[in-house]
Amino acid sequence: MTIGSSYNYPSYVSRDGARTKRSTANKWAARFPNPPDLCFDYRMLVEQENGIARATDPQHSICIIGAGVTGLTAARELYRCGFTNITLIEQSRRIGGRHLTVPGSRNSTAAHTPFEMGAMRMPFFNRADEAPTEGRSLMAYYAKTFDLVLSDFANPGSQWVSSTGIYLREGSVGGGSAPQMLIWKNQDGLTPPPGEELQKVYAKWKAFADRMTRHVAEVYASPEWEAMWAAIVDKYQSVSFRDLVSMPALQAWDRGSPGDFGGMGMSAEESAIFYAIGIGDGSWGAFYDVCSLYPLRTAIFGFSSQLQLIHGRVDPKGDPLDSPHLNSEAVFDSMGLSFDRPRYVGLAALDECLMFMDIDQTGKSVYENSRERNNGLLTDSSVTKLKKLSNQKIRVYFNWKHSQPEQTQERFDDFDSVIVTLPSWLIETRIKLENFNQEMLPFETINAYKTAHWETSCKVFAPLKKSFLSKNTKIPQVIVTDSFIHDVYTYRYNDNYSYDCILLSYTWEDDATKLATFTDKELVSRCAKELDRILMNATNIQERISPYIGIDQAVVQRWITDKNALGCAKLYRPGTYYDAVGLMKYNRDYAHISGLYLSGESFSVDAGWTEPCFRGAIDAVIHICNKTAATFNGGFSMSDYPHYQLKT
Repeated sequence: MTIGSSYNYPSYVSRDGARTKRSTANKWAARFPNPPDLCFDYRMLVEQENGIARATDPQHSICIIGAGVTGLTAARELYRCGFTNITLIEQSRRIGGRHLTVPGSRNSTAAHTPFEMGAMRMPFFNRADEAPTEGRSLMAYYAKTFDLVLSDFANPGSQWVSSTGIYLREGSVGGGSAPQMLIWKNQDGLTPPPGEELQKVYAKWKAFADRMTRHVAEVYASPEWEAMWAAIVDKYQSVSFRDLVSMPALQAWDRGSPGDFGGMGMSAEESAIFYAIGIGDGSWGAFYDVCSLYPLRTAIFGFSSQLQLIHGRVDPKGDPLDSPHLNSEAVFDSMGLSFDRPRYVGLAALDECLMFMDIDQTGKSVYENSRERNNGLLTDSSVTKLKKLSNQKIRVYFNWKHSQPEQTQERFDDFDSVIVTLPSWLIETRIKLENFNQEMLPFETINAYKTAHWETSCKVFAPLKKSFLSKNTKIPQVIVTDSFIHDVYTYRYNDNYSYDCILLSYTWEDDATKLATFTDKELVSRCAKELDRILMNATNIQERISPYIGIDQAVVQRWITDKNALGCAKLYRPGTYYDAVGLMKYNRDYAHISGLYLSGESFSVDAGWTEPCFRGAIDAVIHICNKTAATFNGGFSMSDYPHYQLKT
């Protein structure tokens, strides 16, 4: 999404009349920018000195399936509330899920530039005059709590890169007589892209986004907000992003039709350009056929604004700060199986902190509490069945030592509550649900997660010689193309690491699927050769980048074939938005009966982001606290917690 990344709509909108105070009717209301569906300040609830609540039934047994960021957050906040009988079951031999940080050098214990093979750029929902950790988000809260080091992410077209190269239609876009790469330098954050064609596309996107952001910000968190968002959903939930781009633009917003902001009014040629360079941080063409509400949520409500790169829990040189188990040769689960030890570098540091850092209220970490119990933390354990028992407990069956077929054992344990945080395709293909009737688990819920659309994504990372960013003057720092490599990012964490890094190819959906037949080695070679070909063909560049790249140390991640994920992020097609919202409503409507809690990005409407993982985890904690009559802190009650709205 490149074309609009130089203008952070939500973060600057407070200068143009956004609401700066909370609704007087509810001190827990969120402020703009923030996700639109549930106007609730989760950070305010969690950052209280004693957390969300005080458990009155601390032995209430809770199983959390999946030790990704959702499961780890739920475990930490439940333990912080005083629940001690918590079991985490993880299928793999590492924690973090789709937060996958790979060390740039696997043959050294020293700190090295990390490769973020999964999530890599974090929105904090801060405004332009705030530090990221002051944003009203759970990401901001945990980053501040764990002393994570941040920097502005090197997004295409932003002021955080020295230049962005745009190479479309074999260098013919721009009107030159010879193939060229358009160079966009935007140090002030306000400079539009080069060339008449790109500027027309940019202007149409900006006009649409400016208008919508301005009016949304004025109403967000007010008593009129739910009605306005319902009107927006009604207008756009059956419209694809492709159709939104070509839909006629409005000249002015009509207060009598609050949900109608028209479209972008692009021609077929402009739409083709927009397909390739998108709206803020890489190509959006792969998303042209998803529901238009997804890109609208992303661009208008803060998900693509002021994105941050997470360096980890590190000092100015990039070396990890003294942290629990940093120097341990290995860490072990409750059954003595080893799993990946913490390094506290990159985004994975967030997950490691959630697991290993002490909690003030308990004096122990989730990890320590888990190790004290023989089933507190189980890795290499694949859940196979959930069975509702007549005593209202849920029996969880799992294969222990899942990755070692000759030693695998089927085991089970019974729990009062079960939080499922897995990607929904894993639930359908790996887990049998037994004895859950329609009052506990309606067919509509099952159908919604079975038919959810999970997208693929492919990343190709490699080490980059530091001389590229220090001395190279011809090749742009970031490159956007309509070639099969699509988006190329180069960036530096610090001067101390031996290498910088290059994301040699970043693709989604069909653009990633078309790369599936190549081996990792073949794909790395093809990406490097294609990038060299483009650069040499551009008459204003004519320099290869491959001499700067550590091709032999490249790493490839394909999320659709990852057995612990089966996809990178959950999206929804036009007309299926209410199915996705129905999944978010499940915990309030049915979990107190079923004992089953659906949590995380898989049951959200904000694909590919960490914030909905946090929010889903806290949602499950809130409902378990409510079910067990825990005492909420800060005067919070369930009447303060808004409802997700479905079409009536």
